Amino acid sequence: MELGNKIKELRLQCDLTQEELANRCELTKGYISQLENELTSPSIATLVDILSALGTNLKEFFAEEEEEKIVFKEDDFISTETNAMKLSWLVPNAQKNMMEPTMVELMPTKTTEPDVPHEGEEFGYVLSGTITVHVGNRKFRCRVGESFYFTSNKTHFIENPTDRMAKFIWISTPPTF
Repeated sequence: MELGNKIKELRLQCDLTQEELANRCELTKGYISQLENELTSPSIATLVDILSALGTNLKEFFAEEEEEKIVFKEDDFISTETNAMKLSWLVPNAQKNMMEPTMVELMPTKTTEPDVPHEGEEFGYVLSGTITVHVGNRKFRCRVGESFYFTSNKTHFIENPTDRMAKFIWISTPPTF
């Protein structure tokens, strides 16, 4: 870890000059400059003073923040296939998140497994083909470019009533797949 660079980033985030930080810590501007340029190292007591002036502490300063992955590529997807469908998890390990996006390729005349009532909501968007969304005793046809949304408090599943594959994005919250 480059201590000086991190201190400089914090100083700039606080909109302070080197001189202003130095004055708050009873140090010289030259010392702050040397510190930020990695030409010197502070004592623990001095580092605590500097961090306090920057609104943080040793624990937060040295905590390694895990870089959150934002973009996922096809190589990141995890898929499983049956004779009825191919299910691809679009965000690996999404079951730890609040929602779980999947892409489903449902073969002609096949259905997904019925899902029992549970807390949460379901959303889908049809990319190709036509599907029938079954929620409780009701059925809803959903075509390309259309979406569906329902509360998961009734047994539900998706059917492909056609002779062509249907492909759709299906997002559930909380994760259930």
